[in-house]
Amino acid sequence: MATGVTANRAELIAIANSVASEKMIDKAIVIEAMEDAIQRAARTRYGQEMDIRAKLDPNNGDLRLWRVVEVVEQVDDIYKQVDVKGAQKLQPGAAVGDYLVDPLPPIEFGRIQAQAAKQTIFQKVRDAERERQYEEFKDRAGEIITGVVKRVEFGHIVVDLGRAEGVIRRDAQIPREVVRVNDRIRSLILKVVRENRGPQIFLSRAHPDFMKKLFAQEVPEIYDGIIEIKAAARDPGSRAKIGVISHDSSIDPVGACVGMKGSRVQAVVQEMQGEKIDIIPWSPDTATFVVNALQPANVSRVLIDEEEDRIEVVVPDDQLSLAIGRRGQNVRLASQLTAKAIDILTETDASEKRQQEFVRNSELFQNELDVDETLAQLLVAEGFSELEEVAYVELDELAGIEGFDEDLAQELQSRAQEALERREAAAREERRALGVEDALADLPYLTEAMLVTLGKAGIKTLDDLADLATDELVEKRRAEPRRRNEDAPKRPENKGGVLAEYGLSEEQGNEIIMAARAHWFEDEDEDAGAQASEESEA
Repeated sequence: MATGVTANRAELIAIANSVASEKMIDKAIVIEAMEDAIQRAARTRYGQEMDIRAKLDPNNGDLRLWRVVEVVEQVDDIYKQVDVKGAQKLQPGAAVGDYLVDPLPPIEFGRIQAQAAKQTIFQKVRDAERERQYEEFKDRAGEIITGVVKRVEFGHIVVDLGRAEGVIRRDAQIPREVVRVNDRIRSLILKVVRENRGPQIFLSRAHPDFMKKLFAQEVPEIYDGIIEIKAAARDPGSRAKIGVISHDSSIDPVGACVGMKGSRVQAVVQEMQGEKIDIIPWSPDTATFVVNALQPANVSRVLIDEEEDRIEVVVPDDQLSLAIGRRGQNVRLASQLTAKAIDILTETDASEKRQQEFVRNSELFQNELDVDETLAQLLVAEGFSELEEVAYVELDELAGIEGFDEDLAQELQSRAQEALERREAAAREERRALGVEDALADLPYLTEAMLVTLGKAGIKTLDDLADLATDELVEKRRAEPRRRNEDAPKRPENKGGVLAEYGLSEEQGNEIIMAARAHWFEDEDEDAGAQASEESEA
């Protein structure tokens, strides 16, 4: 490269063509790099203060070198300016304000100049190569790519992708998988990040999308869109589940993914180092999909709690260990697949839980409504579990219970409403004892019970509440499947927002906080009005 700057015309063009071809970049970029190197060398020879330009013809190798000067009346910078008299020698008729070209003789490159030119060209080519790599891979996230293991550094695998390098970080690898230098390896392009030292291409073999893309390669129906993978969950290197659906009623999605004698699924299993894959028919009905996701365990019934975003699954006593799986793997994967927290109960557990709830709710109605045990149990048996349900249900629905009449229904509703008022009054007294301002009681959606909870959390003024973010106020607790292995590492507990237990929505939380902040803006308006009044008086 050093000789390229002093070479003859044909050699200059040959070098440019060779570098462009080798690095797979535009020849114009190499020519520009050569011109920049020549300009730098010329400034070293003639003066760094000069505005020197170089032009290399990409076809025949002709090189032109010149400096640019401005025509002025009074010269302040002899390197970049020339007076009118001097300008006439360069271009007759030149006037003040014109920019003239002053040709310079060719320069001879010494060892230092040649080395500097070489470094400049190398840097330009490297920058162009990095930009080409980024442009080539930036839109390919989500694709599967094949490369060759180049080296392993600190547990991270560096993969040669041909025109660039990618890295499979330790947490994106399949556990216990052994790779060696020069092994061919397939992986998923997770993301491409532009950095100064070149694009960082992050790859993964543990991501669920890697399994989905492998199936798309092995199952033509998935590639063609006839079968769709609606959900996927993995415990990399051990077990995985995918939920599939067919858009053609004549094609069985599970059978198509398994293939003749399991050929298709086995090809994916081998690529994933023997990871067992459960292929499950996807269903828009949540309960049905949960039952399918917990295979091979049998499920007796499913109860869905929409508010808590949890699902309670009841299984026969002898199916409990199968439903949970080794170290909770089966229920954990089913939870990831359905995006729901799943609680596993045996028939015995469920029966005991129902009995406890029945007794608890019966005692609630006996105490709060002042009714006998038989009447309280009858209400619970009809599905009533809260005072609010009794107080505000349609009168006809309450009167329609066998053995009830309209008078009894009205009396029960009246007692339920009085009980709620007693609760509210007791909560109001507790709230005031905690020192919670009355102003908070005027905010939307907040009940006295909620204000007590806020007071116990140290939130007692409008400013205290206004300082909270929405998620700190109403974010739900993170749902996790129960029956997990006691020895397994647990995620940090997410207690949710202060009012998480009351089921407020994010929109309601926003409205509460904005209402609490309203006095801030009123104070600003008052300050602005007072300032305007003072200025007008002055």
